[in-house]
Amino acid sequence: MRSRRLAGAAVLFALAARLPAADPDPKALAAAAVKAAGGEDKLLKLFRIKERLNVSGDPGKKGNERVSVLEPPGHWWVGKTDRVAEEKEPATYLVWAWTLGIFTDPKTKLEAIPEVTENDKPAVGVRVSGTVTPAMDVYFDKADSRLVRVDWRNDVTRFSDWKEHDGVRYPAKVVGYRKNTGKPWYFTEILELERLKELPAGLKR
Repeated sequence: MRSRRLAGAAVLFALAARLPAADPDPKALAAAAVKAAGGEDKLLKLFRIKERLNVSGDPGKKGNERVSVLEPPGHWWVGKTDRVAEEKEPATYLVWAWTLGIFTDPKTKLEAIPEVTENDKPAVGVRVSGTVTPAMDVYFDKADSRLVRVDWRNDVTRFSDWKEHDGVRYPAKVVGYRKNTGKPWYFTEILELERLKELPAGLKR
């Protein structure tokens, strides 16, 4: 009798092993990413960064420094110029993604997508729509839920070198690659970051 039960259990185990794994819950993936960054209350909403930007495609070049004030996705000031209002700059949505604010908007829709490999490690994916067009594919390290990659429009953007400021963790280095060539075309590093309580004088929404 015992041998029959063992044989039956073995059959059920074999059948279960053949079944496709259930897709992960995209809301749970997004929630884990927000938690890994410090929690929703700590996410960056209005902040200033000093970055070193290199758009030559040559990682050996130093690049130029610039200071921005950001309030994604609606505003991105360089000097007194609001790049969203005046230049229709789409990269503000990429900023909204890496600050994870896009995942807290109730209009955002999430869909699980297949895993990829980043830095020889598995990364889980979420497709984001409803608040961004076209849809954006966002990937997180499967082990620690940190953002590692965003596929959007014509670019694959990779994130690394995580740092912490005022309770929030953020990727300080970003490299953008063209999808059609796989070659990098810009590099940026956040040298300084400051959370702001109010909009600096001289800037207008």
